[in-house]
Order: sequence, then C-alpha cells, then structure tokens
Amino acid sequence: MALDPQAKFILDQMEAMGGPLMHTLSPEEARLTTDFSALAGEPEAVAKVEDRKIPGPAGEIPVRIYTPEGEGPFPVLVYYHGGGWVIGNLETVDVPCRMLANQANCMVVSVDYRLAPEHKFPAAADDSYAAAKWVAENAASIQADPDRIAVGGDSAGGNLAAVVALMARDKGEISLAYQMLIYPVTNHSYATESYNENAEGYLLTKDSMIWFWNHYLRNEEDGKKPYASPLQASDLSGLAPALVLTGEFDPLRDEGEAYAEKLKEAGVPVEANRYDGMIHGFFWMPGVLEQGRKSIEQAAAALKQAFQGSVASK
Repeated sequence: MALDPQAKFILDQMEAMGGPLMHTLSPEEARLTTDFSALAGEPEAVAKVEDRKIPGPAGEIPVRIYTPEGEGPFPVLVYYHGGGWVIGNLETVDVPCRMLANQANCMVVSVDYRLAPEHKFPAAADDSYAAAKWVAENAASIQADPDRIAVGGDSAGGNLAAVVALMARDKGEISLAYQMLIYPVTNHSYATESYNENAEGYLLTKDSMIWFWNHYLRNEEDGKKPYASPLQASDLSGLAPALVLTGEFDPLRDEGEAYAEKLKEAGVPVEANRYDGMIHGFFWMPGVLEQGRKSIEQAAAALKQAFQGSVASK
C-alpha cells in the first residue's frame, strides 16, 4: 500500500517545521519539545475524570481514572502511554483514553509510570504491574469489577501491557481478562524487515528506537529478558487474550506481528490487524487521521466484547 494521504500530510508538515531529530536531544529536551496533542483532537467529555496517586514499589505512582456514564461496577482497562519509556505522560493519551472509556463503557486507569534514564529497566515494568495489582485489590473503592481487568498501551506502553500480562501469569496474583497491544515494542533487536524499510522518514526512526532502548536498559543483557523483550519469552501459554494492532510504515510492525503469531502458536486467542498506509503513533492522532479514529473504535469494540465474554464465563 501507499502511505496514507493524511499521514503523508502530517509528515510533510513536520518536515516543513524542521526541528532537531529525537536521537540528537537529551531526554529533558525531548520531553519539552515532543507534543502530539494537537493531532489528538478535542477531548471528549467523560462522566468523571480523577487524578490521584497510588502506592508503587518506589513511591507513589500518578494515575488518571476515567469513569463512563452509568452504574458500576465497571470493567476496567489499565492503560500505559507510549514514548519509548523516556517521554510521554498522562496528557499524551488523554484523548484516546476518554474515547475508550466512552466507547467500551469501561473505566480507564491511565498510569504515569517512572521514566528512563532516571529510572531504568525494570522500573517502568514494576510500576505498571503494581498499578494493575492495585486496581485488582482496590476495585470496589473505585467502582471497578475485579473480575474484568484488561491491560493496554501503545508502543512502549504496548510493551508494558504485554509484560504485565506475562508478570500476572507468572506471579499468579491477579487475573487479566484481556491485553490490548497497540504497535507494541516486543524485542530488543533492529533486525526486522520493517526496521529496514521504515528506518527513517515515518515519524518513529530506527535511530530514535536505539536512543530509547539505550536509555531504558541498564545493559545488553537486560534486552534479552522477557520483561523487556516479551518476544524472547520461552512460553507464552496461559496469557490473556490479545488484540495486536500494527502500522504498515512503522519500524515496530514486524515485531508486533511476530508477537501476535507467537501468542497464537501458544494457544492464546489473538485478533491481529495491520493498518495499511499508517505510520507509528496513529492511535494518538484521531483528530487528524481517520485510521487513528478507526483503530480506537476497533480497540474499544474488542475490549467491550472481551469484557462481555468475561461475564458470560463467570
């Protein structure tokens, strides 16, 4: 497929604006200069939005809780934002989280996990798991249903969602109904065809991904651990059913699709969908990308179905 005309327009605009490349910046500079909120569109109204702090393994974790209209207890999606474990925050995904809460009629708990390089692996993964566990253990206090908890995220957040699903299975402390992986990072490797084809020119570059990984990992050995690279896990059986969305012009395309395939081979129910013509980050851009809106609608519909299935099997 050709590059989506709306995506091409965004890339052309960004090129015209100039500006330094991500991998040439310090993490602090990258956080200050990277803002895609204009591409997200207007935030929808949600019945209730609350910022609070929950206990984590190394201090408090800020979260934003979105509650839809209606009577609880609601199913709940624990959401992890993207940004290569280095940038991004609750604001980055505010618009998609609102849309998911309204369309899936579920609560969304958006997690502001610790960022690298100040907090390297496994800090983000530990915070992400702690947040999911907190939701499970405190469900009643926030009007959530502890039997219907999903995890989800985009890019590095998709990595964290996949990792939390692995940790939940391994630790046996919480049970997850679903995992929603949006163009997830699944492997510390740059050897795929999609890295080759989409190394530069499509928003997320190979150089940026190397920069992100280098800030996140303490050493090369970390990159081989399943809680950093879930694709390297020897056993994916017994994990929560998954939705895996990828974009055609995204360096992360092949590792996301390889993870979906490996989940299927392990007997995990998987819905996988490649968005043709799309660049990395489309899930953040429903304000300017028709496919971005569609991907959120698909994710919300999948969540809704998964939550209904959880009720039926009780």
